[in-house]
Amino acid sequence: MDKVSLLNVIGELFSDEISIAVSNTKEYIYFRPSKRIDLKIKPGDPIKEGTIAYKALSTKQKVSEFIDREVYGVPYHGMAVPFEKDGKLEGCVTAIYPVLSEGKSVVTVKTNDGWIPIPFEKVKYLEVKDRKTHVFSDGYSGTHKDTLQEFEYLLPRDTFIRCHRSYIVNVHHIRAIYPDTHSTFILEMDNEVKIPVSQSYSSYFRKLLGF
Repeated sequence: MDKVSLLNVIGELFSDEISIAVSNTKEYIYFRPSKRIDLKIKPGDPIKEGTIAYKALSTKQKVSEFIDREVYGVPYHGMAVPFEKDGKLEGCVTAIYPVLSEGKSVVTVKTNDGWIPIPFEKVKYLEVKDRKTHVFSDGYSGTHKDTLQEFEYLLPRDTFIRCHRSYIVNVHHIRAIYPDTHSTFILEMDNEVKIPVSQSYSSYFRKLLGF
């Protein structure tokens, strides 16, 4: 078995929530993104100063901490463990997992008249269109400056699921799920809006909803 196949097998042991990165002492040699967080690392990318991989290699010790969005554009928690061969530092394995909710309980959206705070539980879905993030609830909708990727880290992950590159849905507002072509699905929300589940998210979506 080659190294990449072995790393893929090891990656299967980890949750779908966690991304895995493996590096030598200078650059990444393997990266498996998760559906919840993708730092867009590619094999051959140098190890950036300020990352937990850099810190683990510099100290030759396990590092576990929060990294803010300045390094990769998104905030994340992670754990990096350096490894040696014959007493010489060889590289590092890093587990990257999304930031949990920061204690917020509302999404404050911009409307034509001002701003409206919408409690999480009343948010039905979020959609990106015309390069803006639109937030929909009963009787209200507005825009927000954060991207869907940023919302994935802020919203409670037991309730909100990314189902498409353009949508995040609140599972408590799904009325029905219908099969669509190519092993995908259509969601009917409780306000009768139809939302697609794309093929790249369909297995993850099924696993989280248990069907």
